Order: sequence, then C-alpha cells, then structure tokens
Amino acid sequence: MTDMSTRGIWIEQYTAPRERYVAPAASIPAAFADTVAARPDETLIRYFDGALSVSEVDRLADATAVALAERGFGRGDRAVLYLQNVPQYLIAALGVWRLGGVVVSANPMYKARELGEIVADSGARAVIAMESLHTVVTEVLVEHPTPIVVTTSELEFAERRDGVLSSSARINCPGAVPLADLLAEYAGARPEPVAVGADDLAVLTYTSGTTGPPKGAEISHGNLVFSATTYRDWIGIDADDVIFGVAPMFHITGVVGHAALAMLTGATLVLTYRFDPVDAVETIAEYGATFTVGSITVFIALMNAPNATREKLATLAKIYSGGAPIPPSTLQMFDEAFGHHIHNIYGLTETTSPAVAVPCGRRAPVDARTGAAAVGVPVYDTVVRIVDDAGEDVDPAESGEVVIAGPQVVRGYWNRPDETAAAMPGNALRTGDVGYFDADGWLYLVDRKKDQINASGYKVWPREVEDVLYEHAAVREVAVVGVPDAYRGETVKAFVSLRDGARVTAAELTAYARERLAAYKAPTEIALLDELPKTASGKILRRTLRDAGR
Repeated sequence: MTDMSTRGIWIEQYTAPRERYVAPAASIPAAFADTVAARPDETLIRYFDGALSVSEVDRLADATAVALAERGFGRGDRAVLYLQNVPQYLIAALGVWRLGGVVVSANPMYKARELGEIVADSGARAVIAMESLHTVVTEVLVEHPTPIVVTTSELEFAERRDGVLSSSARINCPGAVPLADLLAEYAGARPEPVAVGADDLAVLTYTSGTTGPPKGAEISHGNLVFSATTYRDWIGIDADDVIFGVAPMFHITGVVGHAALAMLTGATLVLTYRFDPVDAVETIAEYGATFTVGSITVFIALMNAPNATREKLATLAKIYSGGAPIPPSTLQMFDEAFGHHIHNIYGLTETTSPAVAVPCGRRAPVDARTGAAAVGVPVYDTVVRIVDDAGEDVDPAESGEVVIAGPQVVRGYWNRPDETAAAMPGNALRTGDVGYFDADGWLYLVDRKKDQINASGYKVWPREVEDVLYEHAAVREVAVVGVPDAYRGETVKAFVSLRDGARVTAAELTAYARERLAAYKAPTEIALLDELPKTASGKILRRTLRDAGR
C-alpha cells in the first residue's frame, strides 16, 4: 500500500509555502504583548458603535487579572466563560491567561444540567457569565459551588441599542460581582508576572458528547499559537485586515480564528453579540470586513438575507467555512451572487481548528465520481493519513478513517487517560471521519463513520444524498439520517428546509433524488421543516433529527 502522508504530495498545492515553523511566541498572551508594543493605539475590537484599542484591551485584561488574583484565582485554576460574542470574552480570557489560568469554554445555550457537567468536570474556581444567564449559573451553584462569580452585559462597550441589542436590558444578579465594577476598581493595576509556556494548558473546550458525557479537550498555549499562526500565514491575515467574528467564541473556531488571530496579528475584530444575517450584512459593509470563518449555514443565511448585495459584501474576499464539507452547488451560488469563493477548512476541537484547508485563492476540485468538493490539503507541518479498521494505510483513492498528526493536535482529554489513549495513539488523532485522497493530495470527506446508513446491506453515506438535494433550486438546507425500517433494517430519511418563497412538495423532492441516485440511496421519506436544528456554532444536529425520525 502507498502511504500518501510520506509523499506529502499536497505541498505542491500550497499557494503560500512557509519555512519550518518557528513559534512567534510561547503563548497568545506573549504574542499579544508584542502587538501591544507595536500597535498600542490601533483598534483591536469594534462592537456596534464602540471601539477598543490594543492598549485599552491590555489595561482591561490587567484589571481583570488583578481582580481575579485578589479573589484567590491563580496558576492552573479554571474559569468558565459563559459568554456570547462580546469584547468581554477577549478581556476575560487574557486576564485568566496572565495568571497562568485556564479558560473553560461554555456554550451560552447550555442549560443548568449541561453547564453543571463542565463546571464539575473542570473543577472551575470562577464563572464569568452574561447577566442574562445568571439564573442558570445560580441553579448550577447549588450543587457545584464556585467561589468567584462575575457577570457582564452585552450592553457594555456600545451605545447603540438597535438590531440584536434592541431587546436587551440590564439585569440585577445577586451574589455576583459585575465585571464593570471590577474594571473600575482595579483600573491601572498590573498583575504579578506569571511565566506561561507552550506546554501549559490554555483552554478546555468540551466536545458535544455525542458518544457519552462531554470531554474537555486540553488545548495548550502551543496549540493555540500554532493554529493562529497557521491562519495568519495560510490565508495572509495581517494588521490591515478586519475580521468579522461570526463563529461563536466558545467554539474552537472562534477562539482561534477570531480571538487568538486578532491578538497575534493586531487585525481588528468585529463582534456583534449574536449572529443575525441582516445585521451581519450591514456590519460587514460598515467596517469593511475582509475575512471571516464560520459554518456553511452562516453563508447560506447571508445568501438569503434580503439586504445582501455584491456591493455590501465587496470587501469580504477571504472567506473560509468549517464544520462540514460544502456542497459544490452552494459554492457556485455564493460565488455567482457575491463574486467571492468560500474556501473549505477542516479541523476538530481536538486539532485546535485548522488541520486541512483550501489554499487561499485556490478553488477546491470536485471529484467527478462522487460530485463532492475537496475540503483542502493538510496545512503546514501536518500529516494526514487514511487508514483501515486495523490502522493500516489504505491505497490511494480508497476511503478510510482520517488520522491527523501535527502541532495542533491537543495533548488529550481532561482527566480521561483511557479515552485519550484510544483517540490519540502516538499523539495522532483518529477523527472518526471517513475520507480519501486524490492523486494530487486533495482530501475529500465522505462522512462520519457513525453516520453511515446500512439499507438492506448497502452502505449509504448521508453526504452524497445531501449534495444531490442541495442541487435543487428550492432547497436551502438539508440533513439526511438513517431511521429504522422493518424490511430494510435502516432506510434513508431527509429533513429539508426551503428557500424563502420556494414551493416544492416532499414527493417532488423524492422524485428528484430518485432520478439522480441509486434506488437504495434515495430517501424513502422527506420531511419539510421551517428550520433545521443546529448547534450554536451552526452545525446541523443530525442526532436530534435522527431521534425525531425514529
């Protein structure tokens, strides 16, 4: 068998080769210190009509660090950030890191049970939360007391009260200390220096728990710096860029591709609290955003926004989408509408975001056999292998499990040595994704191993069926799952949402699919929904749909 990884043929596809990786700093706080020295008065964050310079964020992070230290928070302690996309995320994260502490990312959609799981599992000493989420925190603290509770509001750092802020109000939070009070009390204070190295833990990001309780991926400062540097060099991000922060900050994409990247490069980061497609279009136009990375559902929403025009998105030339392969029809429609190509990027929480990506300025090839677009080529200093169930490399063009090794692979799962050993033997991540390489080193993803459908003994990959349905002009979003069937064992069911104003019946979509797919692959049932359920990061929740279809 031929091992694609030993040949590294994908390097021939690079548009921006770089020499051997040399870390620009040991940690993101250290990298940000260089940014402070070089660009203290430049704008780092824009938030509605508010703006914070590099030096202002620096001072606010110092005040946060001193306030936490005064309350007993120190090296190795964990702080849960239960926040939306607000400036306070960067301020709090920097403050925690300057003490040698660890940021624990919490999805603001979590309810008490879910938040309680990660507070307990991480052994958090602090929780910094939105005021609107304080009632959930209070419920959690009954069973999991945490000595430091800080709250903040989306209304801080901006004067405007339109768009997504129009329904917001300040909320009294008994038992919590307002972050604004701490920033005022400790203004000008500086924490005692704490040495933070590349091997020190920076972030615990919890997986979705699809195969059991959520697991905390241990992301080191070295992981963060490597991945932020990869974004910088691969895409060509510098201090003149404007990053539109559409990915949730609690998600690994937002932590690296927005927060860490801005702190490393000094590029301005535009935050909007929550994603709203109409507001997003206006914000991109107002601030001249040049780069963003988000789920494909974000770009589908932008395409369908009534105010979206080529002129308003003219500056947004560097676009990346992660989380799922992109149907070629969606790539084509976005390009035709706005003149920009969406580049795919593939990674996982356990790879600190980017592991495979389409080189900036290149267009991913489409496999003539399957109609799937490539997700990219392995990024710098990264080796990707395709292996069989025994862990042996498969022949070129054959499908198998995607295995990733490189400086972005996390060191393990928090307090789970057995699961770490199983998922990352030899520090190489077994992703659970199925894919294959073409002869030029482009990687194509087939699907998740666990999502494969077995219909009458035939294997069906949901991705292939979804790509066909996406080609129908009426379809906005689609997810395909396997559901029990008395005769076939499993059968194919599709959940579809339609474009605004589109009219098509489930029977018509079924007929459309049957004309283009083998009989065993075509959906036997199609459900039309107004919206498909998604995670806060924009991934469609197949598991929820699968449960609903049973």
